Amino acid sequence: MDIGLVLQTDPPASTVVDLMARAEGLGFGHGWTFDSHVLWQEPFVIYSRILERTSRLVVGPMVTNPGTRDWTVLASLFATLDDMFGPRTVCGIGRGDSAMRVQGRPPTTLARLEASIEVIRGLTAGRAVDLGGTEVRIPWVREGAPAVPVWVAGYGPKALALAGRCADGFVLQLADPYLVEWTIKTVRAAAADAGRDPDAITMCVAAPAYVTDGSADSTAHARDQTRWFGGMVGNHVADLVTRYGETSAAVPAELTGYIKGRAGYDYSHHGRAGNRSTDFVPDEVVDRFCLLGPPAAQRERLAELASLGVDQFAIYAMHDDREATIEAYGAEVIGRV
Repeated sequence: MDIGLVLQTDPPASTVVDLMARAEGLGFGHGWTFDSHVLWQEPFVIYSRILERTSRLVVGPMVTNPGTRDWTVLASLFATLDDMFGPRTVCGIGRGDSAMRVQGRPPTTLARLEASIEVIRGLTAGRAVDLGGTEVRIPWVREGAPAVPVWVAGYGPKALALAGRCADGFVLQLADPYLVEWTIKTVRAAAADAGRDPDAITMCVAAPAYVTDGSADSTAHARDQTRWFGGMVGNHVADLVTRYGETSAAVPAELTGYIKGRAGYDYSHHGRAGNRSTDFVPDEVVDRFCLLGPPAAQRERLAELASLGVDQFAIYAMHDDREATIEAYGAEVIGRV
């Protein structure tokens, strides 16, 4: 199993670059960042510095979206980075949450998302694409160049079907084994229905990890430091409840049931420990969605996820023990899962 690291691009950018370089040295294979340009610094500028400081780390957004980012600009960004540093980028993409909603805009449609994937993939491979009746091609990208891999993030049945139909990878932002199994099976079934090889899709699970000493006090503290994640996921879950209802055979209750106490969301604290908008998230959900505990417990959960078909686990490192958790993964987890 590959292990990735996900960071927010808080200033100074040099800290993000330093942490990613350190992560490569510890054995991490992917370096991801949020892509929410109003809340954090511009990630694509920082990717070039990370790639310059590393030799094998693959970088990309978790995740970008086709609403705030022009599709041709995205393609040119990835193609430029790959031309400069070799094929070491990946395009994580979804409908958009904070990047869109912080501007008062709703997430984009799945139809727009699917159309953008074909444009980004085609342009980064040097092919001509159709944009509303206009043929567009990036002339400096050689025809037949490796297309940037596109990994789709999502939760609902339609998003999972889209991932199976056209994505190179699938990103699930939670680590609950039951929901991991359900989503991976759904994506693979959609791939088979589309005539694709289901095993060719890379399965990535992303969630906070907090390495503790196993005591009750350290566990309680880790829960409080990662409770924000259930609130972030809850933004997407709320959309599913609006679409499918509170009880639906289309979406498991294990995903939707916990947001009944949700009362709005403050994006000014998005993705941060202590976000009071996420107090509704119960301990049970934090334990299911995140990886909390000593290294042995982390390895045990990762082995379970691997048995369900997960190819990469990407750590959301947004808490008060970020560096220690990264170091603990390098010393006691990576290479043993």
